[in-house]
Amino acid sequence: MTDLDTATRTELEAAAFRSLRAHLMERSDVQNIDMMNLAGFCRNCLSRWYGEAASERGIEMSKDEAREAFYGEPYEDWRAKHQTEATTEQQAAFAKAAAAEK
Repeated sequence: MTDLDTATRTELEAAAFRSLRAHLMERSDVQNIDMMNLAGFCRNCLSRWYGEAASERGIEMSKDEAREAFYGEPYEDWRAKHQTEATTEQQAAFAKAAAAEK
């Protein structure tokens, strides 16, 4: 791998994060439960990690503020527009994955 200085690596990681966020905003049809079942993380995880990163740097950010920063709007608004009820199959896959982690 190319040796990168810390600032350049951080810039590249930030650019990748912004691309991921933009991609997920365009793919609002992809449900969080599907992401959890397939990848083990979802938009809520990303917003939580964002908030934790802010906290580590002494920036106060509530859970709702972190979600809004990631979702681009209040979470409840996003949910009302895009989230559907999880199917029985999705819930079963989620439960199976959660049990496997224990």
